[in-house]
Amino acid sequence: MTFLKSFNEAANVAVVGASGGIGQAVVKLLSEDPSVEQVHAFSRNATNSHDGKVHRLPLDLLDERSIVSAVEVAASRQPLDLVFVASGMLHRDGAVQPEKAMRELSLNAMSEVFNVNTIGPALLAKHFLPAMRRNGKTVFAALSARVGSISDNRLGGWVSYRASKAALNMVIKTLSIEQTRRRPESIVVSLHPGTVDTALSKPFSSGVSENSLFTPEHSAACLIKVIDGLAVADSGNFFAWDGAAIGY
Repeated sequence: MTFLKSFNEAANVAVVGASGGIGQAVVKLLSEDPSVEQVHAFSRNATNSHDGKVHRLPLDLLDERSIVSAVEVAASRQPLDLVFVASGMLHRDGAVQPEKAMRELSLNAMSEVFNVNTIGPALLAKHFLPAMRRNGKTVFAALSARVGSISDNRLGGWVSYRASKAALNMVIKTLSIEQTRRRPESIVVSLHPGTVDTALSKPFSSGVSENSLFTPEHSAACLIKVIDGLAVADSGNFFAWDGAAIGY
């Protein structure tokens, strides 16, 4: 089945955060797409290996030298058509948890969440965007979250996660303007994957109805469909898994 119908043939794809639930599903779907020539699957603990179209490689999004090396490999044969950033952090062991009240704010925890959710993707964009194809549709898409929408925030809480995703949306919007000047057919967007049954959301998904809790495979398929339907005018915006625009 062809997912990337609006892209150039023999697409060159990079997925960052390929070891997570959504990242793994995106890699699998695109590796089965006959219009995709190669999928570079990056994750922090990956070893350099090939499996059919899939080239697995290590990448630490908080180590800029690691990002530079990753881009050199991914774009060594041809420019990139699609970069999908699936990395993200909501909690870590018992050390980092989403805050229920302002008294729980912590400098160390907040810094860690911002490093992964905002600064890391910004550095990825810094190096991956110049490696995108100059002619034809290209997309740089980063996973955000609906709770990062300032206009949609009615419940409060989760300060670090909300703020880091809101900041990511601003990074995406700002870099999309510069990218359009350099590559007029290039699209840069934030995406909300829905509530997905992954390690990131599992501790907080008990109250989610069965119909609203997506499998990684379903979310990945929806997100790829949204990506394929994007036009240049959509660059800089924030979209949900169903293609609906989300206000910043």
